[in-house]
Amino acid sequence: MVSFVLVPSSDAAPATPSGGVPAARWAASHDGPQPYSGVSVTWDVPIRMSDGTVLRANVYRPADRGGRATAKRNPVIVNMTPYTKLITALGTAVTQHPVLEPLLTQIATTVGQVSKPISGALDIAQLTDTLRDGGARTFLADLDLVRSGYTQVVVDVRGTGFSQGKWDVFQSREQTDTVEVIDWAARQRWSIGTIGMSGVSYSAINQLQAANKNPPALKAIFPVEPGGDLIRDIVAPGGALGVGFLPLWLTLVNTTKMVPNVASMLNGTFDWKWLADRISDPLTFYPQLFAALLTPDIPSVPPELDELLTTNSEPRKAWVDHAERITTPTFIYGGWFDLFTNSEVRMYNSIPLPPGRKQLIMGDGYHLTVGGGQQGRANTPPRLDVLQKAWFDKWLKGIDNGIDSYGPVNLKQVGDPWITAQQFPRAGMSRQRLYLDDRRSGTAPYAVRDGSLTTGVPDSRGRLTVSPGLATVCSRDAAQQLAGALALFPFCAKDARISERNALSFTTAPMATTRSVSGYTNLHLNTVMDATDGYWTATLNDVAPDGTSKVISSGQVMASLRGYDRQRSQFAPNGDVIDPFYTLTLASRQRVAPGRPVTLDIGLLPTEALVRPGHRLRVDVFAMNFPRGLPLRPLLNESQLRPQHIQLDPNRPSFVNLPLSRPVG
Repeated sequence: MVSFVLVPSSDAAPATPSGGVPAARWAASHDGPQPYSGVSVTWDVPIRMSDGTVLRANVYRPADRGGRATAKRNPVIVNMTPYTKLITALGTAVTQHPVLEPLLTQIATTVGQVSKPISGALDIAQLTDTLRDGGARTFLADLDLVRSGYTQVVVDVRGTGFSQGKWDVFQSREQTDTVEVIDWAARQRWSIGTIGMSGVSYSAINQLQAANKNPPALKAIFPVEPGGDLIRDIVAPGGALGVGFLPLWLTLVNTTKMVPNVASMLNGTFDWKWLADRISDPLTFYPQLFAALLTPDIPSVPPELDELLTTNSEPRKAWVDHAERITTPTFIYGGWFDLFTNSEVRMYNSIPLPPGRKQLIMGDGYHLTVGGGQQGRANTPPRLDVLQKAWFDKWLKGIDNGIDSYGPVNLKQVGDPWITAQQFPRAGMSRQRLYLDDRRSGTAPYAVRDGSLTTGVPDSRGRLTVSPGLATVCSRDAAQQLAGALALFPFCAKDARISERNALSFTTAPMATTRSVSGYTNLHLNTVMDATDGYWTATLNDVAPDGTSKVISSGQVMASLRGYDRQRSQFAPNGDVIDPFYTLTLASRQRVAPGRPVTLDIGLLPTEALVRPGHRLRVDVFAMNFPRGLPLRPLLNESQLRPQHIQLDPNRPSFVNLPLSRPVG
């Protein structure tokens, strides 16, 4: 029986990101001697679903040095993956081999150190730190976790890997499978009946989908980089297709799902049902992707695309996290430049659990740099694999180790130190409008227009024009959409001066004192378009005295999809919308009248940043954001890629509404 007794206050984790003395014990518990010296793996265990489809799982159990599995029952950690458990097995075998692991860690550390002198041109440490700092283990099977007394079950989701069926891409049947796997794992002879779930990205999303159904055996989840509203997160944020990520991701899964079980071919147990299922559905979700890219106009939208743009369709309903239903202790790890930044904070705030039983860490890395930079640096959170074990020890084994006193919110201020908070957005922020002014700031002469951000409404009635361009190919938004691959080139990912050549730029005077930005930012624009649609994107930047322009948040919206749900949006005390929840349906589309002013709001992703003295805040406005987004083809055709305008009018000012620890003077 799990105990929920809190540790004495003198032993509680201090309110710092490092976790203090308890965190040292968590690390020792993960990295030190374990009760078991070996791991026994049973390959391709069949799990029959209620509709007869057979999923395949690898089961990792604690064992003695000779590989004989223990007869003792243990808690079970379930990981549901679409990337084939073969990749999990190979990655685990290589990265956690007793000889190869220290060698790989040393290579990763050395490569990171060697790259420092050239980090301005090539920052290899962005990726090597993920391997060095334990983030990769949350994607793979953690053999130290198994040796400590857990059974880990890695399952190919329906239609992927060696499992039968058609890939259901997070929809109802796949969600039912996950609950049935949890029930199956709880009933096995090697299980004590208590289940946790682990995994990154896809394997994090299905944790939340399972937890919102509250299966009795599920006692804790540790989702790393989960999405919670896939249309708004990655499929069509603001109405623009995520072309930088989706085609590559779909190709990855649709390719790896075709890899056969070679061992079964050699021993005569090949699954012909598996082959028939693959032949019947070789390119899952490609029809929707092609329709989004090729459909010329709205009347021609085919059913498979229409259901993604209809409120109550199966995917739209299935792809929402329903975090408000979750009662399972949940530890979320995300990032300000993750693919799913839009949802990670929302999910944490929606879960109806007290702090401690829910936890949040937000780094400032990318989807592929999970957990990087959390080792060997002062006042950083413990490694992710260490935190994961401590979380499961608390909620699956009832060990009062202080993890429930950690945080509950640990935040990496973009480009600056880690901090601990009780909530996000942090308390003490006030909202301030800064107005877009056409007076030159003198800080961005290379931009399409170098304007200013001012505290007063400007009296100008000018019109500022920006045209679609491709400079955003080298930008932090591109790095974010490409899951961090472009972050290898910091002159793109950490400095916006290349992409700003396609932007209208508006900059404040230098800050006299330090201030924080914590929460949601919204850009309210008075626009004019020369066509019936347009694509507006914006970034919020921290500009250093040397001119480096660092993006700290961004957002985008199609003009025709600017409508938002007022009940699900957030507003400032003065009535300004600060987090518009776009409806994103064909039924709610509002075509623009060419040449006539129309106001719209660009909601920027949540952020936590520190703006130091001498630095400035900047808003950049673009008419394109490739490859972060490309308008759905019917909307792209309607925009005609025509120039777009901000109409400056004292009676209808354009402004940004910011959450600041102290107002800009």
